[in-house]
Amino acid sequence: MTGPSIGQPVARVDGVARVTGAARYSADHSAPGLVHAVLVTSAVSRASVAAPDVADARSQPGVVEVFTDFSGARLPWAAGQVNFFGQPVAIVVGTTLEAAEHAARLIDTGPAAGGSTPAVTDMNDPGLPTVVPPRSPDYRRGDPDSAIAAAPVRVDQRYRIARENHNPMEPPGVVAEWTGDRLTMYDKTQWVQGTARDVAAALGVPPENVRVISPFIGGAFGSAGLTWPHQILAAWTARQLRRPVKLVLTRKQMYSSIGYRPASDQRVILAAGRDGRITATAHEARTEDARYASYQDEITAVSRFLYRSPAMRSSHRLVPLDVAVPTYTRGPGFVTGTFALESAMDELAVELGIDPIELRLRNEPDANQDTGLPFSSRGLPTCLRRGAAEFGWAGRNPAPRSRREDGLLIGTGVASGAYNAGRRPASARARIDRAGNAVVSSATSDMGPGTATSMTQVAADALGLPMSRVQFMLGDSELPTAPMHAGSVTMASVGPAVLTACTMLRDALVRIAVTDPASPLYGVPVERVTVRDGRLSSSDDPKRSETYRQLLSRRGGDGLDTLRDWSPSDNQTRYDTHGYGAVFAEVAVDELVGTIRVRRMRAVYDVGAVVNPRLAHSQALSGMVYGIGMALLEGTIRDHRDGRIVNANLSNYLVPVNADIVDLDASFLGEADPVTGPLGVKGLAELVIVGVPAAVANAVYHATGRRARELPITLESQL
Repeated sequence: MTGPSIGQPVARVDGVARVTGAARYSADHSAPGLVHAVLVTSAVSRASVAAPDVADARSQPGVVEVFTDFSGARLPWAAGQVNFFGQPVAIVVGTTLEAAEHAARLIDTGPAAGGSTPAVTDMNDPGLPTVVPPRSPDYRRGDPDSAIAAAPVRVDQRYRIARENHNPMEPPGVVAEWTGDRLTMYDKTQWVQGTARDVAAALGVPPENVRVISPFIGGAFGSAGLTWPHQILAAWTARQLRRPVKLVLTRKQMYSSIGYRPASDQRVILAAGRDGRITATAHEARTEDARYASYQDEITAVSRFLYRSPAMRSSHRLVPLDVAVPTYTRGPGFVTGTFALESAMDELAVELGIDPIELRLRNEPDANQDTGLPFSSRGLPTCLRRGAAEFGWAGRNPAPRSRREDGLLIGTGVASGAYNAGRRPASARARIDRAGNAVVSSATSDMGPGTATSMTQVAADALGLPMSRVQFMLGDSELPTAPMHAGSVTMASVGPAVLTACTMLRDALVRIAVTDPASPLYGVPVERVTVRDGRLSSSDDPKRSETYRQLLSRRGGDGLDTLRDWSPSDNQTRYDTHGYGAVFAEVAVDELVGTIRVRRMRAVYDVGAVVNPRLAHSQALSGMVYGIGMALLEGTIRDHRDGRIVNANLSNYLVPVNADIVDLDASFLGEADPVTGPLGVKGLAELVIVGVPAAVANAVYHATGRRARELPITLESQL
């Protein structure tokens, strides 16, 4: 679908509000009588303890109350049991934030508090039990072990990735206020309706009694997808005190309170003939998990379909530990598994003496070998070829250490990427008032991709209005149903719901006009009426026209609205739908000081139709930055004696800054995929990180001749 707005590089409709401070984030809200809550967290990883001593804290000036018994709130752990370092064990409430913080520091939750028991926090400890993830059972096709044994060329390597913590700009914050038995929460969440449902269940109140509002999110990347204990405890505390409560996590608390990408240890085996045809693949993975709750990334899924491999086996094991539970992190599962697979593909190319791009093209599948389904669209070969041309791959000397500039070793690398193009049921309401202005709404969110802007574009074109006369409302659990704002499903799910509602509303207004004797369009066939800039016109006689405003003013009332649902078709079970990408990286390595810098990066993506090229390009660059951080900088360091995160701050947990980012660019094939829905989109927010770490690692090998099989790639890891 194309129109005056769709496909245009429109600036964010809320951009000015975001950069001038007019946008109100969750912790910006206040209320009369508001008090401040501060979490007190455990300083041991495992303990069975009574409540900590809070007498001194309770006696401090400005302290309203100190809670250690959370009865009445259903939390994911048993009362009196500490399961991980950083688990909430008390809440201090003060009339000011400073009073609450001071009192919280007086409460001892370390070993001296008693009850601590030996904990296991290192997944590499020998002999630890493992669990098969429910969604990732062992997989096998053909006879991979025989094919591996018979292959003339094999790659068999291990790849490790450190835990990666969430560090969005906005810390999680909640303002909770009860009015009678009804709760309103201003909260940082990627799913207002999911949070409302979960908080209601945790507190034992009807779901309709909880309203969650979150119109602006300062980055989340999966960290605000689930409902966390601090959200439940903020609402619980407000109910206990019958006062509005604000609770904001500190940066340090974020490292143990909102999940992370779990550390992983993978083994990939690729077997091939000397012609470069893959004959067998094996992918084994282990990831850390929590004992008290469980999370899994589908790490090995990408290896089952990305390349043709007649024989294949995969397995995934979780290692339960005394740690906080992991969660979704941008590109979940796929970026982890792709790092191992695409690194192994590069190693196989070197073993065979075949160009890495040619090796990938030579193993292009005809269908998804995992499911047997045909691809709805498969733009990966085009991405590889176009990216190679844009990057200048043809002039590359494949020999490692073959290029130097100003004393630096220069290398280039490539990696493919893929991510599921998911869709979910969604609903939207569209309304046009007597002035001819539209308000369209759905309970989705916007953590940064520009949801409000892209939905406004879809609504404007469907209604035949300029964007300036359309307002899109989101971030309120009382709005029409929407799925979690995650997994790259928002545009492909809420977008069709908005399109359906607005199209139905436009058609209803056309029908009113052609059946109204007072309308200039009376008697015109419905299919001969066009709508542009809010004016309905006969395509046969443009002089026969009127505006929405004229039509609705004559009709009377406040306007017209409609609520519509949209669900994906059975195409989800008849076709394999994925987005694809090819990432090209150039690095400079200074051997004298052991530094690696990404000098330039190019990527080409197959994400179906692109509603807003400007926003899509921004998303792609943000994924590249995130992937560079994963490849070179980010890694959680723990002291396994007590489970403490040593670098739980932005001084020691390194993330990319402007000085790390030089020359990034991305382009899109822009070909609509009709199988995915009426907009033809496939989602891109998760995909754009997927191939980045592998491309950087492969470039490091080309520069230095040394394989980087552990992320982040640091001087220490390469020694």
